[in-house]
Amino acid sequence: MDQFISLITEIVEAAGINERFVFRDRSLELPGFFRPEKKWDLLIVRDGQLIAALEAKSQVGPSFGNNFNNRTEEAMGSALDLWTAYREGAFNKTIKPWLGYLFLLEDSQASQRPVKVKEPHFAVLPEFKDASYARRYELFCRKLVRERHYSASAFLLSERHKGLDGHFVEPADDLTFEFFARSLIAQAIAYGQGVKE
Repeated sequence: MDQFISLITEIVEAAGINERFVFRDRSLELPGFFRPEKKWDLLIVRDGQLIAALEAKSQVGPSFGNNFNNRTEEAMGSALDLWTAYREGAFNKTIKPWLGYLFLLEDSQASQRPVKVKEPHFAVLPEFKDASYARRYELFCRKLVRERHYSASAFLLSERHKGLDGHFVEPADDLTFEFFARSLIAQAIAYGQGVKE
């Protein structure tokens, strides 16, 4: 995901954000509420205010099932930890931070195959029945935004070997990289611009 982080860095700097406010290789820790700190993949911090925090994750098979549960729990936990710390005044008094989640999944037969669910006591939500892991991740990324855990999310699919050349597809119109980037740019321009030196 380093190349996506590099691209996002270029995008926000091209939008006028001074490079000294953008952190991608160092100083990536933010205080938490349930834990002392969490390391993010990219931060924009200006004048003691967190402008944006971004998490970028990927998954390549074969263990889609176990990894799906781990990824969803991790993303939800990180959001809960950040927003609770924010509420408790760990950072920012005036600006609501932008929180982004970017996910890249291997596009393969295993990730696109329908998956059965187990319902020993209660029925799962209808959208999960016979949903592939690709569909589950799409639903997850959408729900992160609709439930306001993240400000924006992008969901991308890429075949294992084509991904190395930068090829990917976007299966959902509301989870595209462009929408994700535009949302981040709007936040960055509103609160993060500084004079370039």
